[in-house]
Amino acid sequence: MRYKTFNLDKFQIDAIKAIDNNHSVVVSAATGTGKTLIADYVVNEAIKKNLRVIYTSPIKALSNQKFREFRDDYGEKVGLLTGDVSINPSAPILIMTTEIYRNMLLEKEPLDDLSYVVFDEIHFINDIERGTIWEESLIFSPSNVRFLCLSATIPNYKQFADWISKIKGHPVETVNYMKRAVPLKHEFYDFNLGLCNLKELREDRILSYHDVVGLQRRGRGRNKNRYNKGDSRKKRVQYPLVNYVEVLKILKREDAIPCIFFTFSRKDAFEKSREMGRKFDYTTSDEKKEILEFLRKEIPENIKDMESVKQMRNFLPKGFAVHHAGILPKMKEIVEKLFAQGLIKVLFATETFAVGINMPARAVVLNSIKKYDGFSVRYLSTKEYFQMAGRAGRRGIDDFGRVIVIINRNDLRQKGDYDELERITSKDVESIISRFSVSYNTTLNLIKNNTKEERNVILKSNFGNFAKKGLQNRIDQSYINYIYTLKKMKYVVQVEDEVDGRKVKDYKITWKGAFACHIFSHELILTELYYSKILNELSDSELILYIASLEYEPRMSDSFEDKGVSIGNLYSKLENNKYIYKRIKKRNLKKMYKFINHWVNGGDFAGIFDYCNLAEGDVIRLFRRIIDNLKQIKSALVYEKDEETIRRMNECINKIDRDIIKVTF
Repeated sequence: MRYKTFNLDKFQIDAIKAIDNNHSVVVSAATGTGKTLIADYVVNEAIKKNLRVIYTSPIKALSNQKFREFRDDYGEKVGLLTGDVSINPSAPILIMTTEIYRNMLLEKEPLDDLSYVVFDEIHFINDIERGTIWEESLIFSPSNVRFLCLSATIPNYKQFADWISKIKGHPVETVNYMKRAVPLKHEFYDFNLGLCNLKELREDRILSYHDVVGLQRRGRGRNKNRYNKGDSRKKRVQYPLVNYVEVLKILKREDAIPCIFFTFSRKDAFEKSREMGRKFDYTTSDEKKEILEFLRKEIPENIKDMESVKQMRNFLPKGFAVHHAGILPKMKEIVEKLFAQGLIKVLFATETFAVGINMPARAVVLNSIKKYDGFSVRYLSTKEYFQMAGRAGRRGIDDFGRVIVIINRNDLRQKGDYDELERITSKDVESIISRFSVSYNTTLNLIKNNTKEERNVILKSNFGNFAKKGLQNRIDQSYINYIYTLKKMKYVVQVEDEVDGRKVKDYKITWKGAFACHIFSHELILTELYYSKILNELSDSELILYIASLEYEPRMSDSFEDKGVSIGNLYSKLENNKYIYKRIKKRNLKKMYKFINHWVNGGDFAGIFDYCNLAEGDVIRLFRRIIDNLKQIKSALVYEKDEETIRRMNECINKIDRDIIKVTF
C-alpha cells in the first residue's frame, strides 16, 4: 500500500485500516518508524470529507513546528491555537497544545463535526504535573470523536486502549511495532576503556587506587589533578571525568556525524558549542558559504546585534550549534533548518529536542546517564533514554544508529549501578500510569455543565481507577477537597432539588464560579483579583508585573537588578484580599519590577538584560504566558459584559505583544 510518495509498513497499513473503519487507534511504535504519516492520513481524509481534525502536542514549540509542516501541505485549511496565539481558528485542521483542547472541552465548545483528535506523544500522560490533562481530554471528549494516540513505546498499550474503549463505548484498536527502521547500537565511553560495551565495563569495574592515580597523572580525563592520597580503603577515590571532545573526535574520524549531543544543562550546551567552535572546524568551504548566506537571509534585523546571536554566528559556520528552550525562538528555528539540511555536524541540545522533533542524526551522545530533575539527581527513565537514543539513525541513509553514553565512574560504585545501566539502555519497560487530579477549574466546569450523576461517572472514569480492576465506585478525593475550598470562598453553593420524589443535595456555581470557569491557570487568584476590585486599582504595569510574579519559574542561576525598588504601593493594594495576600510572591514582584516596567513602557528587548540575566527564550516565554493569562481574563469578561475591562486587557496585551515577543510564522 502506498500513501502519497511513501511505501507503507504493515503497522501503518493496520492503523489506516482501523481509521477507515472509524475506530480509535493506539499506536505504539519505535521512534523514527513513521507514526506521523498516520496522522497525516487522518488529516488528509478529513479534508476530503469536509470534517475537522484536532492535532494536539505536549509543548508549544512542537505545536508551532507541526503548524508549519501541515500549513506547507494544506495551506489555509490549517490553524493554530496555543493560548497566547490564535491563527485561523475556524480552519478544519487545528493544531494546538493538549491543554487548549482540554479547555475547549470544559467550556463545551461545539465539536459536532470533529472526526479525530491526534494525541502526539501520548506517553506524556505519565507527567507528574501535567499528565491529568491527557486523561481529562480523553474522558471529556464527545462520543462522536475518535482518537489517534501516538507514542514511541507504551508497554501497557492494550490496557490503555481497553480503558479508552470502556469509557467511550467504541472500538479501540492497537498497533505495536517495536522494530526500528534503523537499528540502534548502544555503546559507552569510559575514561579507562574508551569506547566499550557493558560487558567490558562490568569486567573493568574494580580499579585499584594506584590505577586511577596513574591514569590521572598521565592526563587521562578532565580532572587529572583530582585524586585522593593515601590508602584507597580509607578514602573514596575520585575517578577522572571523560573529556567529551575525545568522543566527538572518534565520531568525526569514523564518519559518524552528524551527531546530536544531549546534555542536561543549558549552560553546558552553550559552553560546549563555543568551545568546539574555538578549537575545531567541521565544515567545508562550500558548506561555510551556504551557512553564512542562510544566516544573512534568515536572522532578523531586530536580533542580529544580540550577544547570543553574535556568539552563535561564530560557531554555526564551523558546523556546531546549540538548541534549548532558553535561546531565541527564531534562532532555534534557524538551527533546526540548518540541521535538516545536513549543515550542522554536532548539535548540543537539551532533551526537549527529542520531544516530537523528527530530526535524526547518524549518532547520539548522552553526556550522562543521570540528570537533575528539579528535586534530585536520578537515573534517566527508560522512556527518557530511548526518547533521546531514538534520534540516532537516519532512515534510508544509515545501516544503524549509534548511541554513546559517556560514563562517569563516580556514579558506578556498586554492582547494582551496572545493573541499572543495563536496565535503562536495554528496553523501554515503563508503563504509562494515571496522574488524574481534578483542578479547581475542572471542578467548577463539572458542576456547571454536568448533573450529579454525570459527575460521578466522569470522576470514576480515570485510567488509574480502571487499572485497579475495572472502574471502581470511587470518587476522586481532590474533587471533595476542592468543593470544600470553593464553598468556603463562595464559588459554589449547596442546593436541594427533588428527584423522583426524594430530596437530593447538589451544588451550583455562583457568579464568581462562572467567571473562574474561563480561567485555566491561577483561577482563584485571578477571579479574586477581579471581584475584589483590586484589578481596577492596579495600573497596567502593576497588573502585568503581578501576573509575571505568578508565572515566573525560578532557576538557581537567575539574578535581577532590584536596587532601590519599592513595591509598597502595589503591595498595599494586593493585601486588601485575604486569599491574594497569603499568596503574594513578594520577592518575585521586587526582582522583576525593573525589567517588566522597562518592556511595558516601550523599552527595547536588549535593555531587559540590564536588569536580569534570564535566558532570552525564557523572557519571551514568560511574556507569552502573561499574554495567555490576560486573554483568559478577557474571555471570562465577555460573559460579564464588562467592555471597559476587556478594552483594558487588550491594551495590556498590546503593550507586551510587540517586536521580538510577537509570534510570527
